[in-house]
Amino acid sequence: MTLTTFEYFAPPSIEDACRLLKEMGDGAMVMAGGTDLLVRIHNRGIRPKVIISLKKIEGLNRITFDPKQGLTIGATTLLADVAEHPVILKKYPAVAYAAQETATVQIRNMGTVAGNLCNAAPSADNAPTLMAMGAEVALTSTEGIRKLPLDQFFKGPGLTAMEQGEILTTISVPPPLPFSGASYKHISPRGKVDISAVGIGAMVMMDGDICKDARIVLGAVAPVPMRAGKTEKLIRGKRLTQERMARAGIQASKESKPITDVRASSEYRRKMVEVLTGRALQEAKQRALKK
Repeated sequence: MTLTTFEYFAPPSIEDACRLLKEMGDGAMVMAGGTDLLVRIHNRGIRPKVIISLKKIEGLNRITFDPKQGLTIGATTLLADVAEHPVILKKYPAVAYAAQETATVQIRNMGTVAGNLCNAAPSADNAPTLMAMGAEVALTSTEGIRKLPLDQFFKGPGLTAMEQGEILTTISVPPPLPFSGASYKHISPRGKVDISAVGIGAMVMMDGDICKDARIVLGAVAPVPMRAGKTEKLIRGKRLTQERMARAGIQASKESKPITDVRASSEYRRKMVEVLTGRALQEAKQRALKK
C-alpha cells in the first residue's frame, strides 16, 4: 500500500516551522519522530496535505536541568535519550522508566516523548508520570509561546488543547521537592509488543510516615489520562501504611472508567488499577524517604 501524497518541509528554525504551519492551514501536520504519524497515514487514518518535520531544528532535541527551574525536554528528544540520560535517571527515575517502557527499541530510537503526548492516546506511557510530577508544555506559534499544565493538555482520544498553528516545543518538569518520590507502573498483554492496558503514575511528598501531598494519574482507563482525586484525598495528610495504600488502590479502581477492548476487559483493568496503584505508591514512598 502506497502512502498518501503530501508535501514535505524540514525548516531550520521553529519560527520557520510555525510560519509554514500557519501558511499551509488545514491539512498541514507536524512530525517529530514520525512513529505514530506515519503509521496513521499508512493505515489511511489521516491524509495530510503537508508534513512539517522538526528534525532539522537545532537545539530542539536538548535535555537540560536547572536545580531551580527543573527539567526541560525538547520536542525532538528521543525516548531512548530520555531513558538513558544520567540526570533523568538520578533525579527523575520514573520519567526515565516510562520512556524506557514505551514500545520497542526501534521505536524508542526514533520516537519522541513529545510525540507520545501529542498523539493523545489514553494509554500513552509518558503521560501519567509527567502529569503526576506537575509537568507543563510550551506551545509555540507565530503569536508567541503559550504554557499549559499537562493535566489540561488532553481533551479526548487523539485530541489535545493545541490550537491551529501551535507546535509543542518543550516539556518542563519542576525540580523534585525534598522528600518526594514518583513511580510509574504499567501492564500490557504481551510486554513491550502491546500498548499498555493500564498505566499508573504516582507522586508523593512525605514527612516521616505522613503523606503531605500526593498526585495519582491513571492511564488507559478513561478517555484521557485522569487524576484520581478521591484517591489522593484518601492518603493526603495520613500515615501511608500498607493498609492505606491497599485502600487507595481500591478507591482508584472505583474512580477509573475503563472499557473492554482487544487489549483487556474492563474488569481486568479495574483490578490492575487496584494492584498497580498500591505498587506505585509503595515505590514512590520508598524513593521519597531515601532523600
